[in-house]
Amino acid sequence: MQVTGDEREPQPPGEDPPPADAAPDLLESLRQLGDTGRAGLGAAGDTVKALRSLVAADISLARSALGRALALMGVAIAFGGSAWLLLMATLIVFLNRSLGMPWSLALLLSALLSLVVTGWAGWQAARYFEHTRMQATRRQLARLGIGELADVTPTPGSPESAREATRRWPPDQPGGDKDERGIDVTPP
Repeated sequence: MQVTGDEREPQPPGEDPPPADAAPDLLESLRQLGDTGRAGLGAAGDTVKALRSLVAADISLARSALGRALALMGVAIAFGGSAWLLLMATLIVFLNRSLGMPWSLALLLSALLSLVVTGWAGWQAARYFEHTRMQATRRQLARLGIGELADVTPTPGSPESAREATRRWPPDQPGGDKDERGIDVTPP
């Protein structure tokens, strides 16, 4: 085997090495580049179509599941309410017959028990509704300068906590709980 003068790659004997200044075919390179770009664009388009189909199917499934869940929740509420009424009636009869309480006192005790359970459930529901305000997400978006709390929270590079900045809400200046258009800002 012969080796060219610049010792890049060995050449078979009897063949002249290609000239050093010979450039690859520019048009062929551009064609290959265009084909690769079209293939990549086609793959990206196929990916977007598949993602769109997935999101549409997921939303359709969620919509169907929500309807069924609401219908079954209605059934559960109806049967739970009737079971609670029967349980209270049984308690009233027990208090009256076994313990000798007058009907009015037995009814009052069962009503007080129902009020206590109602108060507890309402308090818990109010606590859980706090999670629907998406406080952490709103703080992070505000830290990026997006949303109604952007003027209240520190910038992304600041060491100050966004949670601490929003706890000082509303600002002490007059009209501090309104945005620049005069619309009330939902507290964090």
